[in-house]
Amino acid sequence: MAKEIRLSRDLGLFQVTIAGVGIIIGAGIYALIGVGAGLAGNAIWLSFLISAVVAILTGLSYAELSSIFKGDAGEYDYIKPALGRRFAFWIAMALIAGTIISSAAVALGFAGYFTKFIPMPVVSAAMLLIILMTLINIWGIRETAWYNDFSTLTEMLGLAVIIAIGFMRFGNKIDYFETPNGAEGIFGAAALVFFAYIGFESIVKLRDETKNPERTIPLGIIYSIIISSVLYVLVALSAVTAVGWKELSSTSAPLALVASSFFGSYAFTVLAVIALFATSNTVLLTMVAASRQLYGMAREHSLPSWFGKVSPTTETPVYAIIFTGLIAMIFAVLGDISVVANLTNFFLFLTFAAVNLSLIMLRYKYPNIKRGFKCPGNIGNFSVIACLGMLTSIAMLVFVTINLF
Repeated sequence: MAKEIRLSRDLGLFQVTIAGVGIIIGAGIYALIGVGAGLAGNAIWLSFLISAVVAILTGLSYAELSSIFKGDAGEYDYIKPALGRRFAFWIAMALIAGTIISSAAVALGFAGYFTKFIPMPVVSAAMLLIILMTLINIWGIRETAWYNDFSTLTEMLGLAVIIAIGFMRFGNKIDYFETPNGAEGIFGAAALVFFAYIGFESIVKLRDETKNPERTIPLGIIYSIIISSVLYVLVALSAVTAVGWKELSSTSAPLALVASSFFGSYAFTVLAVIALFATSNTVLLTMVAASRQLYGMAREHSLPSWFGKVSPTTETPVYAIIFTGLIAMIFAVLGDISVVANLTNFFLFLTFAAVNLSLIMLRYKYPNIKRGFKCPGNIGNFSVIACLGMLTSIAMLVFVTINLF
């Protein structure tokens, strides 16, 4: 019998944390900080903090579940033994829907910056990007790894510039708790800008390559969310210090506006270009993720087999990729980034509530199952963390619904 080849466990806490920050930090803040400021005002920074707490609670539940269901297990595997196969299937579909819709939301964010250079309808620009990323996805993503690395570096540089502007403008008299809609606006913005934290749940996928994963993965999740939230809060404080929430919420290129307020029109162009790299890269990655999720479900016979067909030329799941692109374009037609981002978060919070509920139920259905990591804060078998994760996810679900209607 051939010896099983296992992944090398090379990642320590520092590497997992840095990888987690890289997964989390993306185009969300470039696309949505202006819309969020319209809801929360200068207190948009507080909305980012609230979202971070929700992410940490659910992230710890993911850490425990990943220590039970190892390898490539995902939400479907977490939910099925607790809530049944059918319920798990529909939650998996909700997650895929959220992933596809998120690509439409970020494409609209891309269009907001792109149309500052080439005047055209926002929806048309978003459509063109989705078509381009669909073709690149069909061609094969191995050739685009350099683009991902470059985009990550440039988007971090862009955020650093915004933070620097905030420090240079620190003397301004700003009421950082000024909000046009009170507490409802702050929580509504938190439900919206949670979009910027999407990806924290994927950190558990690093488990098989991590040293002492029972300790490292949970700490990596917590530290990466904390670091990301510190960056987001600093960017939010800097943005409202530089231009105020009213100006920030009135433009489709909010961070470019912040840069131009200090450095002039040249800086607007530079930040807008950085935002284009950040948003286009995120659209590509989310479309890749969604098409691979469809492919995986088809291979498990949970979806029609044609989703699992692979092109012999490009070695990519062409039908799943085309389907993903078509659905993304349908949602991009809505044209309102706030609506599309809230729809994304609706499906994600639904998924997170189910994941937390599953952990609570598994504690009682399988109390003796081996757990490499157990969430802290327990009353007997009852997980207080998972309960808080479920309740905060449901609360965010309510605010997302309010945002939509």
